[in-house]
Amino acid sequence: MSKKIQVTVWNEYRDDQMTGETAAIYPQGLHNAIADFLNRDPDIEAGTSVITDSEQGLSETILDKTDVLVWWGHRYHGEIEDAYVGRVIDRVRRGMGIIFLHSAHESKPFKGLLGTSGHLSWREAGERVRIWQTDPSHPIAAGVPLNFVIEHEEMYSEPFGVPSPESTIFISWYKGGNVFRSGLTFRRDLGKIFYFQPGHETHPNYFNENVQKVITNAVKWAKPELRVESLACPNDKEPLENL
Repeated sequence: MSKKIQVTVWNEYRDDQMTGETAAIYPQGLHNAIADFLNRDPDIEAGTSVITDSEQGLSETILDKTDVLVWWGHRYHGEIEDAYVGRVIDRVRRGMGIIFLHSAHESKPFKGLLGTSGHLSWREAGERVRIWQTDPSHPIAAGVPLNFVIEHEEMYSEPFGVPSPESTIFISWYKGGNVFRSGLTFRRDLGKIFYFQPGHETHPNYFNENVQKVITNAVKWAKPELRVESLACPNDKEPLENL
């Protein structure tokens, strides 16, 4: 039997997520809601970690056993220690997959891996959004309708401060008229990266079956093809042919 894909869903899970409107929607936290639907897939085994865990939930032990890291962050991007950010970036470059959700475009690992600002325009009005496939042949789009509607979501709008993606799989059109590249893939060395926009904490969109399908597909796409201990350049002293 093949090994299950080992997933860690990382989340801040502080303050406003534990009380009020967000807690009413996600009483066990967004991270557990995401892990729960991932664990319904027989090929995936998902656990969680949060910012208040030891080493901010990004220990060597956790990262070494993680095939795909799912990252949700919102208010505390700047509090993640640079040493832990470096661990994440190093693991991705050496083959670990990573999925950035919603406000994770402002996270240190996202900006560090992509090398750009990650900035965008936004409006918190809970407006209707229609999400369109632009690359139906991509594995992340498998089994997802050509377009689907989310009734209430925070608006994100172009321009989006990212480098040219490997693939643009989804674009979104909001009721207010804005558009956004809402599903993008990138590669850095051996690691695969996916960014997906839906998931504002005051809307129940991680219970949406199409959102769940996209993230589940993304985990399977992002799993390591090859994972190495080091990317150091070797000194190849011995030539293959006579000099």
